[in-house]
Order: sequence, then C-alpha cells, then structure tokens
Amino acid sequence: MPRARDVGVRVGALPTGPTDSVLDVDGVGVGHATVVRDEPSPPEGRGVARTGVTTLLLAEDAYRRPLAAGGAVLNGAGECTGLLTAAEWGTVETPVYLTSTMQLGSVYDAACSIALEQHPDVAQDVVIPVVAECDDSFLNDCRRMQVEAADVRSSYRAALESRGSSSAPEEGSVGAGTGMSCLGFKGGIGTASRVTAGGHTVAVLLLTNFGARERLTVDGVPVGRLLAGAPEASSRRPAGSCVGIVVTDAPVDGAGCARLARRVGLGLGRTGSTAHHGSGEIFLAASTTSRTDRDGHPEPGARLSGRGLDPLFEAVVDASEEAVLSSMLQSPTTVGRDGNVSQGLDATAVSALLKERGR
Repeated sequence: MPRARDVGVRVGALPTGPTDSVLDVDGVGVGHATVVRDEPSPPEGRGVARTGVTTLLLAEDAYRRPLAAGGAVLNGAGECTGLLTAAEWGTVETPVYLTSTMQLGSVYDAACSIALEQHPDVAQDVVIPVVAECDDSFLNDCRRMQVEAADVRSSYRAALESRGSSSAPEEGSVGAGTGMSCLGFKGGIGTASRVTAGGHTVAVLLLTNFGARERLTVDGVPVGRLLAGAPEASSRRPAGSCVGIVVTDAPVDGAGCARLARRVGLGLGRTGSTAHHGSGEIFLAASTTSRTDRDGHPEPGARLSGRGLDPLFEAVVDASEEAVLSSMLQSPTTVGRDGNVSQGLDATAVSALLKERGR
C-alpha cells in the first residue's frame, strides 16, 4: 500500500531522510507485534482481537546514558507512563511502548521485566517505562487482555533488529495501530523524517486514532468532504487519541525537547485535528545525542536552544503531518468486533483529488 509521498503528497520544503522514517536517526529501531484473532465472545473465547504493541527503541544504552527528553499534552484524555518523570528530570531511559488503552498495564509489566533482565541494578534504581495508549475498542474486544508479555518481547526484539535498515518500518494496521481509526478512516502507525539545513535528522512516529471524516485535509485539500461513497469509520463521537514521539540526533536539552514535542500538535491540526474533549494527544521528544549519566550529569557538548530550534520545529510539524497521512494510506479496510468496519482511505481517489487541485 502507498505511503503519503507515493500519492503525490509533498509536505514542506525540507528533504526527508533515506527511509523517511524514525529509522533515519542512528540507533533507533521500531518493532511490532500484531494480535489478530477471531474467537467466540467471552467467556467462551477471547473474542475478536484487532490490537497489538509497538516498541520504539530510542537507544540500546538508554538506561546507562539517559536521553534528554520532554513531553507535551494537547488534550489529556489519555495515558503515558513516564511522562511526568521526563518532565521532572528532562530525560528518558527506556524504550517507548505503544498499545491499546486496556492493555497498558500488561505492557508496562512486560516492559519492567525486560528492563530488569537487561540491567539487574534496576531493582535498586528503578525505572518507569514509557508506555502510551490509544483506545482501539471499536474494532478490538477489550474484555480480554489480548496483548501478552510474549508479544511485548517480540516487538522489542524486532525493534533491535530493525536498526540501520535501509527500508522504512511497517506502517498502518500493525502493532499498536491494528485497531485504530483516524479522521473517519482506518488509522494506525505512521512515521516520517526530515533533514535540516544544519544536517540534523528529525523524525516522528505516530499512533493515530483521532478526528472526524469531514475534517480530513491532505496538503490543504479538504479530502474528507470531497470523497464520496466512503462510509465513516463509525458513528461514535469524534474523540480518540494520538500519541506522537519525536526523535532527533540534534543536541537538544530536556526543555528544548518539550518544545519540539509541542509542535506535533501543529502537524495534527493541518490534517484536521481539533483535539476533541475526549481525545488524548500526548507527545514526547528525545535527543539521541544529548545524554546524561545515571545521576543526571550532562555529558559534555554544546546544546541547541533558542532560535537554533526553529529548523527543528519546522521539521517536526511537516513530519507529523506526513506521518498522519501515511498511517491512513497504509491501512486497509478492517472488520472488527461486532462487525464494526473501519474503512481504508482510497489512495487512488486521494491522488486524483490532489492532481485536480494542482498538488
């Protein structure tokens, strides 16, 4: 299935990295474990599962050398463990795990086990893994804990193996994105990257599950209103959520990372988000080159701040907009629990609308 650039979408003036994804940042990996099953409803079975877990590995040595990090919340009807710690300390020391709302506790338990296995001293100097969620209960039966520890471990191993890949990771209806819907169509995982004039790579990974169809905008074209014959994903209230993770190799401190994270919301707004009352838009940003030791002492080196962040802001906004669109274009029509349907976005129709309007 096509990514946003394959249908002619060109967001902004900055070039992309080689894979146009978070894998363009050295040391970063992405892995998915997708859980799809069709069983009788509980208690006879586990019901219809359309869910999973996605692991974003920021750096394999993040526990020994925490990354500078900061977060932002556009609308807070959601959860991201570790966000308060990142705000307080300005660092992050675990991978970022993405999953569905009701699976957050299960994934958190598995994330703690992985950390303890890798670093036994975690038992004395505890970590708070970063686990964030969106609600996939429209397509996924949440009456059973569909994601198991083995799934979390599988996604973590896949993230390790993906580092340095010359191809973009899977997007759309994979891992945590399996049961998500976005802007009236099927959503999920999306990613994009940009390279600034200063040579820094800025990349974004999104879990998209927000908005209403009539708001869908692609490169300034009101596609959601113009498309005919494509049913809305559901008649639910337009709530949902979006988790956004920014990763950069630019040397930015925790305060600067918080400012980068905040810009994800501008990219979502371009695609049609208005951050509804019931939505959770939660963002985190991290720098792979701005590190501290276990006691929080920063490693030597200059840090970008002030107007030096402007090119990075531009990169975050553009990459976020593109990542939303790729998360949808990469997702096929999905039938879930109770026969609920989330319609895939028709790439051919989108491309035709863009051409009609000179995009």
